[in-house]
Amino acid sequence: MSVGEMLAATVPMARTLNLEFLETTPERAVVRLPDRSDYHNHVGGPHAGAMFTLAESASGAIVIAAFGDQMSRAVPLAVKAEIGYKKLAMGVVTATATLGRPIADVVAELDAGQRPEFPVVIKITRADGAVTGEMTVVWTLRPNS
Repeated sequence: MSVGEMLAATVPMARTLNLEFLETTPERAVVRLPDRSDYHNHVGGPHAGAMFTLAESASGAIVIAAFGDQMSRAVPLAVKAEIGYKKLAMGVVTATATLGRPIADVVAELDAGQRPEFPVVIKITRADGAVTGEMTVVWTLRPNS
């Protein structure tokens, strides 16, 4: 099962929004939100909450792709998130997530008994490539007791 299939199967909100996991690697995750009137806001574009969920889901996908081999000893948890809406989003929007720290550095902190934190940076774009939003989610790997 791919990371995208696993997230769609285990995260009800990802299924509710019919998110499409286009790419999920340790280097990059790309997730698309289809254009459906049920997801629209008062100006006819995707609702801010749907865009937040899209971006957070892309961040979760890259975290699982990058640190899935650590799941037996740590649980990934989102610590905080900040989003900025830059331009009007209309139609299909896509979130592209990248890790803000090298995987090896995060795993080294986990190996040292620490609870590492690391940012995931996400850009949300329209079909024409315009950046409509930017989000940063800070994640941690909480060691299992």
